[in-house]
Amino acid sequence: MGNESRPSNNGKPMGLITEATESVSNSSDSSPTIAASERALNGAILAAEISESYEEYLEIFDHFYADDIHATADGLQEPVVGKAAVRARLAGFLVPLHVLAEIGGLSVSIQWSPIPGDRPHETHSAWTLELRGVTGASCRVTWWSRRRWRAGHIVSEHHYNRQQIGGPLTFSDLRFSEDGMTGDTATPFAKLQ
Repeated sequence: MGNESRPSNNGKPMGLITEATESVSNSSDSSPTIAASERALNGAILAAEISESYEEYLEIFDHFYADDIHATADGLQEPVVGKAAVRARLAGFLVPLHVLAEIGGLSVSIQWSPIPGDRPHETHSAWTLELRGVTGASCRVTWWSRRRWRAGHIVSEHHYNRQQIGGPLTFSDLRFSEDGMTGDTATPFAKLQ
């Protein structure tokens, strides 16, 4: 399986989740079940459209992540533990991204590629997030993720090998009405932590 990117959004991500969950429920082997769950999760992420809604992503998170999720990342001093804490962190990233895409004309694209692994309850993926302003300026962030699965849910996720290509975008790279945003238009907003 090669690089995958967001398909046209003819269907909703939750429809993809439902179809995949039904096929996963009929599987008795752990490795194919986890692989199918990983594909369903990543397919739903790719099919969601941040300019239309950030809630779709939170629904995907609610469906696939365990209540006792343990999230870590290189550079993060303390793990984020528990579904509510991780969900709040995710919403803190998605809400501004949604507003900038919906109102400011920010183009957001995401790609995913699987990385082969050798542990039965673990999956690895390479991700690329590209943000492009209306001026053509862009910021690309790449990272890898390791997920550990239990009973069809992610119990641990670690992000590592993060790299940023291109500087942070500024408000001047976006489209806002004259009576909209005020203040310093050179303030960076896309410096992803």
